[in-house]
Amino acid sequence: MSKTPKQAPNAIEEKIRLVRELAQVMEDKGLVEIDLEDESVSVHLSKTGSMMPAQMPMQMPAQMPTQMPAPAAFAPAATESAPASAPEHAMTSPMVGTVYLSPEPGAAVFVKTGDTVKPGQTLLIIEAMKVMNPITATAAGVVRQILVDDGQPVEFGEPLIVIE
Repeated sequence: MSKTPKQAPNAIEEKIRLVRELAQVMEDKGLVEIDLEDESVSVHLSKTGSMMPAQMPMQMPAQMPTQMPAPAAFAPAATESAPASAPEHAMTSPMVGTVYLSPEPGAAVFVKTGDTVKPGQTLLIIEAMKVMNPITATAAGVVRQILVDDGQPVEFGEPLIVIE
């Protein structure tokens, strides 16, 4: 029984030393993330703030620097570019990409304001990672408004076209 209390502090000190050494390697090499795993321990260190569940509880040293700003620092920019609310009956972008209103440069547009559309009809194309993705009508109706311009970058969920 006397061996267990003596081994526990040494084992913890050894693990803390390991974490400190890994943190120093990260700093020296300019790494933002490092993983180490063997039979007895699994360690994941990250400067980005994301944490993986640890197999063994460890206290992280207070000296580890964080170079990433808090997520709140990015929130104002995202909310400024996002529309306040999507118009009623607006179809939204299912992906991030570039909108094209015609099948090729110089060709007629797929649809224009006032056109009647049927389910499955191509309304526009979104290019994402060099792949042309047709965006089709989900229901029959009349195009009331086209909310994007040809060649415009769009975000996921951004309103594209109003069909009533």
